Amino acid sequence: MKTEFKARFLQHLNKKRQDKGFTLIELLVVIIIIGILSAIALPSFLNQANKAKQSEAKQYAGSMNRAQQAKYAEDGAFVAAVEGLGIGIKTQTSNYTYTITNTPASSIVANIARPVGAALKGYTGNVALVIPTGQTDATTVAILCETTSAGVSGAPGTIANNNVTCGGQQTEVSK
Repeated sequence: MKTEFKARFLQHLNKKRQDKGFTLIELLVVIIIIGILSAIALPSFLNQANKAKQSEAKQYAGSMNRAQQAKYAEDGAFVAAVEGLGIGIKTQTSNYTYTITNTPASSIVANIARPVGAALKGYTGNVALVIPTGQTDATTVAILCETTSAGVSGAPGTIANNNVTCGGQQTEVSK
């Protein structure tokens, strides 16, 4: 009797192991849930990736602004080429192309970060010579501008009433 009971118990356990698994409906529900979650998360992830790429341009343009101010303090003139700044940044990366727009004897220079891809915003660092009210010596002022739409290159800024403003369709990011 005991051996018969043991045999039936083992058959019961073996049958239970065979019944384990997922049904097709359960698998489809899981796949649909994963699809919905990824549809929600993917745009957010891509937006964060673009922000990270744009931070490169902000950093480079800001560094170029500070280097232009230092070069003007040393030499009395703005630099016309990125290599002349002496800060060791590349003129071309996988995300941006960096150039300087400087007219000779101009009182403003534009350090431009042109986006390579259509999903990135353009940046322009403007450094200008201004004479503050009540003073006789000129000083350099720098601002960083961001294009209002992606895929557009920035434009040089302008000087009005001893203030530097962003050019084109740009907004000021920082001074």
